[in-house]
Amino acid sequence: MANNQLGVLNALDAAKTQWYHFTAIVIAGMGFFTDAYDLFGISLITKLLGRIYYTNENHPKPGTLPPNVAAAVNGTAFVGTLAGQLFFGWLGDKLGRKRVYGLTLMLMVVCSIASGLSFGKSPAGVMTTLCFFRFWLGFGIGGDYPLSATIMSEYANKKT
Repeated sequence: MANNQLGVLNALDAAKTQWYHFTAIVIAGMGFFTDAYDLFGISLITKLLGRIYYTNENHPKPGTLPPNVAAAVNGTAFVGTLAGQLFFGWLGDKLGRKRVYGLTLMLMVVCSIASGLSFGKSPAGVMTTLCFFRFWLGFGIGGDYPLSATIMSEYANKKT
C-alpha cells in the first residue's frame, strides 16, 4: 500500500506541466485576489459608510464612522478569518480539500453579495448586519487560505 502511494506521488512529481496545473493556479490565484479585495477594500468603504449613515446636517464636514463602529466593521472579518482557518483546515482533512474548497468559495460569494446588501432601519442596524455578513465572509476567506495553498502544493510537480 505504501509503495503504491509513493508511486502516485512520483508520477505527480514527474508529470509534465499540463492544463490542470494552469487551472489550479488560476483558481487559487483568483481565490487569493478575492480574499485581499474583500479584506482590504472595506477600509475605502468605511469612509462612504460614514458619509451616508453618520452625516450631521449641522456640520459642514462630511460624516465619519465612530471609532468603535469602524473597528467592528474592519475587525469582524479578521476574527472570522482566524476561525475559518481552523475550522476549514480541519474539515478539509476530513472531507477532502477540493469539496471543502468549493464550500469556502460559495460562502465567500454569498457573503460578499450579502455584505453589499446589508439592511436595517437605523445606521446601527445596517452596521450590525454588515458586521454579521463580514464575519461569515471572513470565515470563508479563512478556509481559502489553508486549502488553496495545500491544493496548489499537491498539484505542483518538482520541475515547476
